[in-house]
Amino acid sequence: MRYHSTRNANETASFAAAAISGLAPDGGLYVPAELPEYPKAALSSLGTMDYRDVAFETVKPYVRGEMPDSVLEEIVRSAYPFDAPLVSVGDRLVLELFHGPTAAFKDFGARFMARAFAWLRRGEDKPLHILVATSGDTGGAVADGFFGVPGVSVTVLYPKDRVSPLQERQIAGLGGNIRALAVEGSFDDCQRMVKTALSDESLKRKAALSSANSINILRLIPQIAYHAAAAGRAFAGKTDSDGAATPRSKPQTAGFSRGPQTAGSATPITLCVPSGNFGNLTAGLYAMRMGAPIRGFVAATNSNRTIPDYLASGEYKARASLATVSNAMDVGSPSNFERMSAHFRLEDLRRVVLGVWVGDDETRETISRVHERNGYFLDPHSAVGWKGVDVLAAAGKLDGPVGLLSTAHPAKFSEIVEPLVGLVPVPESLSGVMLRTPGSRTIPADVSALLETL
Repeated sequence: MRYHSTRNANETASFAAAAISGLAPDGGLYVPAELPEYPKAALSSLGTMDYRDVAFETVKPYVRGEMPDSVLEEIVRSAYPFDAPLVSVGDRLVLELFHGPTAAFKDFGARFMARAFAWLRRGEDKPLHILVATSGDTGGAVADGFFGVPGVSVTVLYPKDRVSPLQERQIAGLGGNIRALAVEGSFDDCQRMVKTALSDESLKRKAALSSANSINILRLIPQIAYHAAAAGRAFAGKTDSDGAATPRSKPQTAGFSRGPQTAGSATPITLCVPSGNFGNLTAGLYAMRMGAPIRGFVAATNSNRTIPDYLASGEYKARASLATVSNAMDVGSPSNFERMSAHFRLEDLRRVVLGVWVGDDETRETISRVHERNGYFLDPHSAVGWKGVDVLAAAGKLDGPVGLLSTAHPAKFSEIVEPLVGLVPVPESLSGVMLRTPGSRTIPADVSALLETL
């Protein structure tokens, strides 16, 4: 498989080169030269396969010729000792992506990435330095995934006072080979600084640099798998039992009504993806193109509504990000729009993606309502998605089963959720995090400050 820059199809690289460099030399993002299709045997078994087998079959064509199957299988098995259960909540399906060690969907990309980097750079003497910008959950997942990995150090940039206390402790509470920088600005400032540093020739001469955001194709590819696995389960009319981290205050009643938003056998699903930097949605689009039984997507954002506005007007206008209660989605200039537009024209996107945005008051109301009716705790990001589905369903724009990607455990946002619904059950993965003491350095939102620090 070859990869090329979103800005120049002639700027190509191998999988290893694309992954290790993070960005193309021209500043573009790497994309696959072609999107493969699932083999027929794998496609017909998506609903019954173990998650690790789905991940193996998903990633395999993207690394063909560069990573032996035995190595890929070992990386997948090591990265995912947890699952992505598709559970029913009332008349709706929820894909719970928070059963990993940092209780957020970013674990699926970061843990695979850390192990893949270790293998790809085997035998290298020059240490690798990872630069990552985060609006909340990416930083914690990358810090956890790379903590203690020999030959790799990580610098995480996060917007000062714009992440939750628990997120800050996940990002800045490990020490060791993980360094945290609190930037006096927004996530967009952090992302801009990282991109500029990755392109700095003098810095690249001094250190081997790469990224761990979804701007890196290595972070995005493993995320394709859970979209495909969920679609396969729904197509087969199957749901999963609650996992240990499933946040319910009362048991789910047996069965669920088969209305327009529930799973039915042999019916492609619409997946609602709470969206910020749009790497998650891009991975879903890749899964659809690979053949997973997906009808389409809902791109649900908070007040940072750049992509919903683009889908409505046809004009892309990046803007300064706004602070909201769903902070991990506070992105006004989503990097992965460049990938989406490299694969899909506007009219193509409009056929498969419905855009919707949700304000903070509606987010809070949804957290309260869903808990009262269903005994299920939503984090603010998942609540944006739930409300977005409500809005589109009321407008008659959804048909067939709908699944919501629940991107983070509500206990990560207890300061927002608990005043609305009471104490949130804390999963084992988070119980000790608040005991950590965050240690970060504050820098201005200026590239020179980052370069000086590095």
